[in-house]
Amino acid sequence: MTDSGRPQTLSADGITVPLHFPSFRRIWIASLVANVGMLIQSVGAAWAMMQMTSSADQVALVQTALMLPVMLLSMLAGAVADMYDRRAVALVALSIELCGATALTAVDWLGFTTPNLLLSFSFLIGSGMALMSPAWQSSVSEQVPSEALPAAVALNGISYNIARSVGPAIGGIVVASAGAVAAFALNALLYLPLMAALFFWKRMAEPSRLPPEKLSRAIVSGVRYITNSPSIKIVLIRSMVTGVIGGAIVALMPLVARDLLHGGAQTYGIMVSAFGVGAVIGALKFAEVRKRMSGEAAIRACLLSMGGAIVAVAISREPMLTTGALILAGAVWMIAWSLFNIGVQLSAPRWVAGRALAAYQAASSGGIAIGSWGWGRLTDAAGVEIALLVSALLMLLSSLLGLWLRMPRISSRSQEPEVLADPEVRLPLTWRSGPLVVEIEYRVAQENAYAFHKLMQDVQRFRQRNGVYGWSIARDVADPELWTERYHCPTWLDYQRQRNRSTRSERAIEKQVIAFHFGSNPVRVRRMLERPFGSVRKKDDAPTVL
Repeated sequence: MTDSGRPQTLSADGITVPLHFPSFRRIWIASLVANVGMLIQSVGAAWAMMQMTSSADQVALVQTALMLPVMLLSMLAGAVADMYDRRAVALVALSIELCGATALTAVDWLGFTTPNLLLSFSFLIGSGMALMSPAWQSSVSEQVPSEALPAAVALNGISYNIARSVGPAIGGIVVASAGAVAAFALNALLYLPLMAALFFWKRMAEPSRLPPEKLSRAIVSGVRYITNSPSIKIVLIRSMVTGVIGGAIVALMPLVARDLLHGGAQTYGIMVSAFGVGAVIGALKFAEVRKRMSGEAAIRACLLSMGGAIVAVAISREPMLTTGALILAGAVWMIAWSLFNIGVQLSAPRWVAGRALAAYQAASSGGIAIGSWGWGRLTDAAGVEIALLVSALLMLLSSLLGLWLRMPRISSRSQEPEVLADPEVRLPLTWRSGPLVVEIEYRVAQENAYAFHKLMQDVQRFRQRNGVYGWSIARDVADPELWTERYHCPTWLDYQRQRNRSTRSERAIEKQVIAFHFGSNPVRVRRMLERPFGSVRKKDDAPTVL
């Protein structure tokens, strides 16, 4: 064992490997308990809404109220997770959820619950979830080594889906025997173990060499990184489309139990539990799927299977057939979302991991929220069966997206940081000194000009996502072998940040670029401070003031 309690040598192939790490194990068990509470709460809220209104639109809005804050607050939550202690952020988020659950319990116990109040408290709980998710998910990489990260992500999915397999059944029993208020109260109590586990987690964070970004700049940095990262954009688009279409089966399940199977709260709980059992099966098979299939092939298989399962749910009037279809749907749903999650985590370096995961949560949860509302409206107009059949058709067609937006192939170590040495500086500078202009000169043989220029497009992307602006590449008209890369940074601090954000994959691209350079002199780098008129002033006690 190491000093931190981590085993020195473990194979990363097994799904249970992350459980060998004490911090991850404690938080994982506590999160399982909290997830059970959340699923009990969801059953109580959905059933309480159905008792107050017969509108499918209103019932589906319960799911929207829980998921919409994740879409609206995600980038803010991600920036907060990257800027501050992720443990403290998670504790604040759980406190918000606890307050929402406690207030909902009190209001329902007093008999004051209305559809709008129920949606409002669901939105508050969802807001805590929105703040919690980026901090929690990005902290997984601090609890396990990078090679165990895919298994840890899958285990977190298993945690939720074990809860999904038992929580709704428990929720159905609780609601049937003691009412929705008991479900709300039990959810509030089950937040406490996770709060305790996070409170006692001794987080070992490496101190930053540079001052933290301001919140507004951190949000801008996150958006800039994502827009200049093709692999992350592909995952976000695919996950949002899947969420919009797949939201039908999630949002309409209470109506499947009531209108298609003519059951009650317990039938609904069993249906959601079947979906959760399938998800656990999918998580247990996840490692095997990743070994046997590429990410794109696995996603395509999941979408096709999901479409078939939704068709079966739509046409079935037998609880056993519906249960079997939901088990299949849960398994492929879990595999698909785990693949999307890992695609984002392995595409983003640690400095922006919270914001990248927040964008993923916004895309997926926003898709489910929008889809839930849309499927509810369609159900009011055409019925549950038609809505599910339309969802199934769109799910089958969505597998064709891979022809244009293929899932990226990324290694677990490609986004590990590789900090560069500090440059030589003879001019007195402060963090606020700037703007800075950087020029890099390459000498490239003319027969290699096309290949060099094409590779520089990748350089442009990672320079811009790490914080530079005004990037350009130019060729000398009098000396065609001479190429000059030029870019700007707002301040010296911003320049140092973009150097500290360099990853192994980016350094590998830079080495490929430098390999094109020839001649006796190395690649020449100039770092210059822009000095407009009036910025350099003469003083008696100093030659210049910058």
